[in-house]
Amino acid sequence: MLQPLLGVKVVDLSRVLAGPIAGMILGDLGADVIKVERPDTGDDSRSWGPPFDTRGESAYYLSCNRNKLSVAADLDSHADRELVHRLIAGADVVIDNFRRGVLDERGLAPDELIRQYPQLIWCTVTGFGPDRDRPGYDFVVQAESGWMAITGEPDGAPMKVGVALVDVLTGRDAAIAVLAALVGRSNGREMHRRLHVSLQASAVSALVNVAQNALVTGRDAVRWGNAHASLVPYELFEASDRALVIAVGSDAQFVALARALELTALSASRFATNALRVEHRDEVVQAIRGCVASRPAAHWVDILSAAGVPCGLVRSVLEALADVEGSALLGVRPPDPSRIRRPPPRLNEHGAALRARGWKVFAELPVLA
Repeated sequence: MLQPLLGVKVVDLSRVLAGPIAGMILGDLGADVIKVERPDTGDDSRSWGPPFDTRGESAYYLSCNRNKLSVAADLDSHADRELVHRLIAGADVVIDNFRRGVLDERGLAPDELIRQYPQLIWCTVTGFGPDRDRPGYDFVVQAESGWMAITGEPDGAPMKVGVALVDVLTGRDAAIAVLAALVGRSNGREMHRRLHVSLQASAVSALVNVAQNALVTGRDAVRWGNAHASLVPYELFEASDRALVIAVGSDAQFVALARALELTALSASRFATNALRVEHRDEVVQAIRGCVASRPAAHWVDILSAAGVPCGLVRSVLEALADVEGSALLGVRPPDPSRIRRPPPRLNEHGAALRARGWKVFAELPVLA
């Protein structure tokens, strides 16, 4: 099956996580992606470990750089700037996350290049927007965008999410913006080809219902731990052997839950609607806790799943990975129509070939079956 971005050419000037994820998504969808890195050290994330694989590549770097070729280029070198300029001239998309003015000072000004090359779409990833020079790191943005204020136990310290999720969401937002621009271009529409995404904007927009609650009520959000501000029961429960979550999203599901757990007390009219259950949260939750603690988690998952009540074990990362196709080199297999065609490149692995033959190299190199 032909991939949707087959033939699209992407120059990835970014590093660390958000930008490289955007480039990897486009590569997974079939685009030819060239990763341009600093000589000697390359992408910062190449040194972010342990763990490192047997070749010395960090797991962090491997997680977001498959389906790319690598060339090392020193942007302070005239010859290397000329190389990057040639690659950009033949590209459809450029992704970068340089600080404001860095590329302009080196003769690679994005605004000038998109004027020079009318096919070109350029997406810049920043921490706090194109007019601010603050460096953007996921942890800092989680703190400043309200995430940590609502994550963690109610009486505990603010807590970050266990994955660099701001970077991940921003990378996906960047890929979405690029895909929209490519569609517009293919339809012959006059589109904005100079795109900006930021960690802060992606993080704040990802507050979704939490942000809307605050806007509607005028009251700040608080931490609920593993509970939910607006749904009951929707939280973690400890079975006799391990934890599971129960996530009731409708009144019908609550009725099914009460029957499956044989908790006739929960059939009282004061629990009939979600709004009433929120009002009587402690009573509902305590009744369920006492019941669930009596048997192993797998027992309750079987019983509740058969009753149509959303639930699940709290599994480890290795347990979750057992359900998917993944490898130490290639990462987790992406969904269709994405495809893994090339492993993450070593630093400057394709430098000589790209310098000699440019974009033609992609047609010459084998891909994974």
